[in-house]
Amino acid sequence: MQPFNEGMIRFINASPTPFHAVAWMAETLESRGFHRLEEDSKWNLEEGKGYYVTRNDSSLIAFTYTSSLDKGYVIVGAHTDSPHLRLKPNPLTTSAGVKRLGVEPYGGVLLNPWFDRDLGLAGRIVYLEGNVRKEKVITIDSPIAFIPSLAIHLDREANSSRSVNAQSDIVPIIATGDVDLEAFLLSQLEEDTANLTLLAHELSFYDLQKGSFVGVHNEFITSARLDNLLSCYVGVQAIVESSSPMMLACMDHEEVGSDSHVGAGGTFVEETLRRIAGEEFAPLMRRSLMVSCDNAHAQHPNFPGKHESEHAPILNKGVAIKINSNQRYATSSRTMGRFLQCAKALEIPTQTFVTRSDMGCGSTIGPISATRLGVETIDVGVPTLGMHSIRELSGISDAYGLCRILTRLGDFQ
Repeated sequence: MQPFNEGMIRFINASPTPFHAVAWMAETLESRGFHRLEEDSKWNLEEGKGYYVTRNDSSLIAFTYTSSLDKGYVIVGAHTDSPHLRLKPNPLTTSAGVKRLGVEPYGGVLLNPWFDRDLGLAGRIVYLEGNVRKEKVITIDSPIAFIPSLAIHLDREANSSRSVNAQSDIVPIIATGDVDLEAFLLSQLEEDTANLTLLAHELSFYDLQKGSFVGVHNEFITSARLDNLLSCYVGVQAIVESSSPMMLACMDHEEVGSDSHVGAGGTFVEETLRRIAGEEFAPLMRRSLMVSCDNAHAQHPNFPGKHESEHAPILNKGVAIKINSNQRYATSSRTMGRFLQCAKALEIPTQTFVTRSDMGCGSTIGPISATRLGVETIDVGVPTLGMHSIRELSGISDAYGLCRILTRLGDFQ
């Protein structure tokens, strides 16, 4: 378990954006014998081999190929994106003698924790080199930005009623002197920028503090982007170890609804499965199981009443099976039964999560994928505190337990 968790922290540290996460997963899969495919090329799949394909460099699908699909696939779904602050296209402004960069919240960001942090910047740049359009993923892993809090002396209600305005309050400062932002960004590509022209960018601020183990007995993992890079890592480890047919679908844009050409609401997974199965697509879906893996809300020790008393996941007590009668989660009694059969055979604990009846419920790629593919689905997740914060916390044993279940789930039909 310890090497597993240490590897997960290294992966998350190396993945400040979906582009970085997909690159890491691709490299790891190749090191384990998986072969890269291109969507715009013909596929010649060979029995027993592993393959992967990416779209937009921010979503990835990996699978083990077999022409005998009598058992169907275990399809592990996760998402590569996390709530963050995205740099606006023309971000540079001046106020009170400092240069600032305008940002747009991506997804359901918990804004307060972004104050008073050393921030780096990472993502994709599209540019011209002469007349040739190119793109590159960059990582600025030095503290170039900071969002200062307003001192309590200037806001005596800060501890009781302060709200955060996403437009005016969350604006990182970067300098007091003049800044040529285009030149600065292009300098991340190469020293000589004379022949380069910036065209566009998708750049995200991120906390430079690394993930770590926390607690007297190191029982917790704390990091940015546990939701949902934790599940991406679990899926990669499971597919390289499983002896049954498996697919891993790590999708971008879940935090903003999944409705994009790279999201779960798009065609990526369906088109990949149709290329694998051909006319056997529908029978394959009847035999397959989708496991949507997305972190679950652990019961907060300071706010225990926010959970339904009999369905409140606890840290380090097992992966949570997520259930919602209104289909915000796609779990059914049949899919839950299969998952629990495997977990019990392996003697791995599980929990159930049901939202309080007087509270709203989040959603996942599970219902979206079930609708799009017509595949039976279960929603599960590792219990997590601080969801959508700049730094989240989970237990050390739950992700490892989930990985063990996924690795063997194909043996239980």
